[in-house]
Amino acid sequence: MKTMKHKTYFIILLSVIFFASCSRNPLKVDISGIETEVEVVRFDQDLFELPLQDTLAELTALRNKNPEFFDLFTWKVIGVGGIEEEHFPEIMGEFLTDTMIVNVKTLVEKESSDFEKTEEELITAFKYFHYHFPDKELPTIFTTISGFNQSVFTAEEIIGISLDKYLGRDCSYYQKLSNVPLYKVKNMHKKKLVSDVAYAWGLTEFDDPHGTTTVLDNIVHQGKLMYFVDAMLPEMHDSLKIGYTSEQLQWCKSNEPQMWNFLIENEMLYSNKRMDILRYINDGPYTTGFPTESPARAGIWIGWQIVRKYMDKFEEVTLAQLMANTNYQEILNDSGYYPE
Repeated sequence: MKTMKHKTYFIILLSVIFFASCSRNPLKVDISGIETEVEVVRFDQDLFELPLQDTLAELTALRNKNPEFFDLFTWKVIGVGGIEEEHFPEIMGEFLTDTMIVNVKTLVEKESSDFEKTEEELITAFKYFHYHFPDKELPTIFTTISGFNQSVFTAEEIIGISLDKYLGRDCSYYQKLSNVPLYKVKNMHKKKLVSDVAYAWGLTEFDDPHGTTTVLDNIVHQGKLMYFVDAMLPEMHDSLKIGYTSEQLQWCKSNEPQMWNFLIENEMLYSNKRMDILRYINDGPYTTGFPTESPARAGIWIGWQIVRKYMDKFEEVTLAQLMANTNYQEILNDSGYYPE
């Protein structure tokens, strides 16, 4: 009897070890020794704290601190030109004192009163980035208020975040924006900010505009970007990473075989038609061609599962090697992906 008890205990113990190893996230690597940290600059505070007494001198001083971002912001984001423009101080003064902008600034201050938590999440995410890509330079992250012009925007070694695009689904201003459909508003909240930054940086670092010519190329490339987000945010729930509700995420899991079979049976995977590609990766109320209960960007979700399957199968492949691999057909073939 004692022997049987010992055997039973041994089997249970092995089961616990087995399931623990199965549930371990291989992307949850040890970053405790990484001291390098991304810098987060509260440009929005620096800009709106200008006294506007000698506006040109004040703006010049601010630009001298971060010239690349200042020019990116004024030229590309809010579209008011550069500091050398004749009426630039007046235009910037009007922007900073506009009633709507001032009201939005107040909302931003309220919503980001605990921004230190978000800042820590960004710092941690880029420690994971540094772990996987130790030779790459870290960007500087700038927060700003853009008058609802952008969410996250990037340039070389720069990430800009418009905090006024993360005020929450119930923000009254969002209902009035003609260029922002309601399906986008559901992701305009502060918990989505960090994953948006991670995705935008992945897109900046690993874009492949000329190598993605078919539906398959595009969904696997997007799947790689989502896996990059996995690596930067290994503890974040999938729903926040991709911007789905729990119901939408479950719909994808429940209908994965049907979606994949649809793509195969309708010969969609190798279509190079622009509209075929966009229907599976663009945002919208749902994915065109799939039931209206489906979330948009279902092709990206499928590509994500293909890449996850590939990386589970080839544990020796590093994130850097994955991101450098642009043979999308090979990734699919080697993954053995076939949902049932």
